[in-house]
Amino acid sequence: MCELLGMSANTPTDICFSFSGLLERGGRTGPHKDGWGIVFYEGKGARAFHDSGASSQSDLAQWVKSYPIKSHTVVSHIRQANVGDVNLPNTHPFQRELWGRAFSFAHNGQIPEVKNQPLSFYLPIGDTDSEYAFCLLLSKLRKEFPSPPADANQWFQYLGEQCHALAQLGVYNMLMTDGEFLITYCSSKLCWITREAPFGEACLKDADVSIDFGQETTPNDKVTVIATAPLTDNETWHTYNTGEFRVFSQGETVFYQQF
Repeated sequence: MCELLGMSANTPTDICFSFSGLLERGGRTGPHKDGWGIVFYEGKGARAFHDSGASSQSDLAQWVKSYPIKSHTVVSHIRQANVGDVNLPNTHPFQRELWGRAFSFAHNGQIPEVKNQPLSFYLPIGDTDSEYAFCLLLSKLRKEFPSPPADANQWFQYLGEQCHALAQLGVYNMLMTDGEFLITYCSSKLCWITREAPFGEACLKDADVSIDFGQETTPNDKVTVIATAPLTDNETWHTYNTGEFRVFSQGETVFYQQF
């Protein structure tokens, strides 16, 4: 199984601390050694980094960890290959354009039967069931909403229903974003934490690293982090329910469905 990491913030924020914990699980404290990727959004632009090797051994991952790229929205993934070869085309997050927006998608789990469903517009580059599911979701969204509806809740609700349908095919934990909204669905394992004033100290589980967020933030900052499993051992993380679909923007929940 793979692991996911996402961030939604109301002010441009770096994810160096959380990513420092995640990358250790990619081959050192965890078995997820078959590739990693991360996408940072800057307005409509998406800055992506991928590597087909273990994140704990990657010079590029070490650089990303130490370079404070500021972003409102981030999606990251470390891979333990089950479906598809270990190569660059099969590393998450995957990206496609819809409505003039750069959508990114990362998945944890296995849903091989998704490949029995026909695709109508988007096609996968690699051979994972994850990328196939992403292409299927965007194809359905494009057909249902040729242009984005004025009320975003309409496409959130539709997307939630499609995610729940995919979850019936196996294990489907997902992060997807267009840079403004961070969309999440939990089939089996996902959690989140919102950090806001008064800020305190946080200590990573997978590395001897701690940070006092009170020294790094302003009283108005709000940052939500989503992960497969808690990254810190001295904070209270919220556990998703099975079938929970939640959308974040600017660090806050803006849409919620429980299937």
